[in-house]
Amino acid sequence: MKKYDLIVIGTGSAMNLVGPMMSRNPNIKVAVIDKNEPGGICLTRGCIPTKILVYPAELVRVIESTDHLGIDVDIKSVNFNKIMERMKELIYEDIDNIRNGLSHSPNIDYFPKTAEFVAPYTLKVGSDTITSKMILLCLGSEPLIPPVKGLDKVKYHTSDTILKITKRPDNLAILGGGYIAAEYGHFFSAMGTKVTIIGRNPQFLPQEEPEISELAKTELSKHMKILTNHEVKEVHKSLTGKKKIIALKRATGKKVSINAEDILVATGRRPNTDILHPEKAGIETDKKGWIKVNEYLETNQPNIWAFGDAVGKHLFKHVANYESKVVFYNAVLKQKMKVYYHAVPHSVFTHPEIAGVGMRQQEAVEKYGEEGILVGVQKYENTAKGMAMGVKDYFVKVIVDRETKKILGAHIIGPQASVLIQEIINLMYTKDGSFEPINEGMHIHPALSEVVERAFGALRPIVLHEHEHVHQH
Repeated sequence: MKKYDLIVIGTGSAMNLVGPMMSRNPNIKVAVIDKNEPGGICLTRGCIPTKILVYPAELVRVIESTDHLGIDVDIKSVNFNKIMERMKELIYEDIDNIRNGLSHSPNIDYFPKTAEFVAPYTLKVGSDTITSKMILLCLGSEPLIPPVKGLDKVKYHTSDTILKITKRPDNLAILGGGYIAAEYGHFFSAMGTKVTIIGRNPQFLPQEEPEISELAKTELSKHMKILTNHEVKEVHKSLTGKKKIIALKRATGKKVSINAEDILVATGRRPNTDILHPEKAGIETDKKGWIKVNEYLETNQPNIWAFGDAVGKHLFKHVANYESKVVFYNAVLKQKMKVYYHAVPHSVFTHPEIAGVGMRQQEAVEKYGEEGILVGVQKYENTAKGMAMGVKDYFVKVIVDRETKKILGAHIIGPQASVLIQEIINLMYTKDGSFEPINEGMHIHPALSEVVERAFGALRPIVLHEHEHVHQH
């Protein structure tokens, strides 16, 4: 049996700890295990490759919409293979560098294999049995496959396999109505694929504010078909060799059939702890299989820490990076630091772009009451820069605590949403979380950031907003 000072499962955000630990103690012996390509989900099959793909898609949509500005442009062609090759070149350069670093470090034994617990603090990796008093479980998650009749009989893609395709599908059905479905729908439709998104939730992008989801659905529906509130019941091969998808409209029970060359299943993520057998190490998981941790991110077994997707809280790379810092403080520096998820931002890189942080209006009302909050909404087109860009209907919505002026949430749909929301996020991390510095700070005129400033300048009680809304109609 091989003994190590540290065993790490997963080569994503867990690697944030390995470098600092080795520089503090150059003699430590570390085992790093990852059955997949090194670099974690974000680099190998998540945020980074998808953003490399959606940037050209964004340009296609921007170029297509320049008529009203007096620019007449035709896109001669979109080279799907070149776009895919560029993505692969960029990510594989990083993947190969990480693999190289892991394979050639004298202090690291790198196991590109599946690991499973055989006893507390003891793992079997290939033909080796290894043990350590400190273990980091940062093993990610995997695509959730819904129990749809016949799905296992046809070839389908998940977010794990879709990046490997070499031919653009003529038409694609995407199962799921969340952000993975939205981003891939945006990408493939801009490449020229006929896309149908089938979501079972009545709301497209259910994690967003209803009015943001509605506008996103309207805008994206110009380029693809989006079905909400539809339950996929069956999938089989049609006589033409295509895949036939039978869905039921949940409100009426009406049957809908969709033919597609390819299917992408994007119905969420599930834990992958079943391969690891944490129960053999006495590590507790919840009923779904996510690893249970306390507020310091430690499992019920001392000095075994879990973070990132494996704990099933917020499945974002920026959250995993933050959690890795918490674990470093607790496990290495021995300074007690609690995990604090009060302002977890996210973005959906579609056209239009979407970003959100903190509470949605309904959540804020439930916690503070209608009288306890103020809501501010500002449209891009009502700022000088928005007018110059000729954009319509996009907006910023902010929610604050009426009494303390603390920012409770913010939601943006429109160009640069992920950038514009950052000044709000940063203020949510200050001591009092107040929005007042936004009013006090000079905003460059005429820049897009004025839309955020003006949303806070438009704060009103909810009842007043609804009254104004009625008058506008």
